[in-house]
Parts: sequence; structure tokens; C-alpha cells
Amino acid sequence: MQTERSPALAPGITPPERIILDELLIRRWQPADLLPRWKAMTASFDHLRPWWDDSLLDLATVDGQRTYGEQAMRWPTERGSFRYGIFDLAETVLGGADLHDRIGYGAIELGYWCHVSHTGNGVITRAAAALTEIALALPAIDRVEIHCDATNTRSAAVARRIGFRLDRIGPREKTAPADSGRAMCWIRHRPARPGS
Repeated sequence: MQTERSPALAPGITPPERIILDELLIRRWQPADLLPRWKAMTASFDHLRPWWDDSLLDLATVDGQRTYGEQAMRWPTERGSFRYGIFDLAETVLGGADLHDRIGYGAIELGYWCHVSHTGNGVITRAAAALTEIALALPAIDRVEIHCDATNTRSAAVARRIGFRLDRIGPREKTAPADSGRAMCWIRHRPARPGS
């Protein structure tokens, strides 16, 4: 079910398109990333599929990646997403992350995935921490949320490691093979400003 978008960011307010973080490069996807992104996602398909709903299955095809890339080139996308690739400095695809301006005033949602060959190396933890700080520095954003299935322990561990707190667990529709029908919502608030 598609809900009406309720953006938090004013038109023209966007996160940076490129972030260098030690040996990681986090940047907006480019047209030349089509085949490397497709190869990363297909190599990681069995790792990602338990958490992907059926609407994401076309990402495992070149045509699906082409459509995804065309959408990602809009900044933000029509649904209010800022889509990043995560790379090493040689620009090998290590994963991806999105900031979604779709959950209402004052909030932005963070999502991420990791190439199966790079899990356990802190790639997603470092990228998610950097994007959280960037999001909380945006005008009008006072919290970042991470939503994941209640049994997705890897995603929850990232949220916990970067200072999010579990706000709630509630029911949700099962849409992916490993879905439990319960979702966690992790939240991190902007620190209070001096004198506020």
C-alpha cells in the first residue's frame, strides 16, 4: 500500500552527494555504476533475499538495475530518497545506503545493504554512522529512524552500534521470506543544542 509522502526537507535542501570516510567513498549512484551494482546485488542475492520483498526482486536483473539507476539519478527520487553507493577508494561496490524523506516532518529514514563479501568488516556501520550525522545536521531533521524486521539481527546490530535506541516493535505485513510480521523502529535524535 502506497502512502502519501510527507516530506521533512524543504525543496532544495539535500544531503551532500559525496562523502569520503577514511578508506570508504559514499556517493550518489552514477550511470556508470549500473553493471558493478548489478554484479554486487546478484552476488549478494542469497544474502539479501530473506529481507527483500517481492517488489525488489527486479533489482537482480540488469533492466531492474537500469530502472533503479534512472530513479537514483533524481536527487531526491520521486519518493523522496537520496540513494548512495558505498565503495572502497578503488570504487569497488561494497554496498548501498539510502536516506528516505518519507516518514514525516522532523524525521528521515536510513536504510542499507552490504555486499556479501564485505559483511563483518564495519562497512555498513561506518557508512550508516556518517549518514546519520549528515542527516541530523540537515535543517528540520531532529531524528533518524532505522526500520527492520524484528528478526533481522544484523540490521539491528548496526543501529545499536551507532547509538540508536529501540523505540518500538510492532506488527507489519509479511512481504519477504524471512519476515516475522513484526518490525523494529530504531531512533536516534539530534543532540540538544546548547541553550535550547
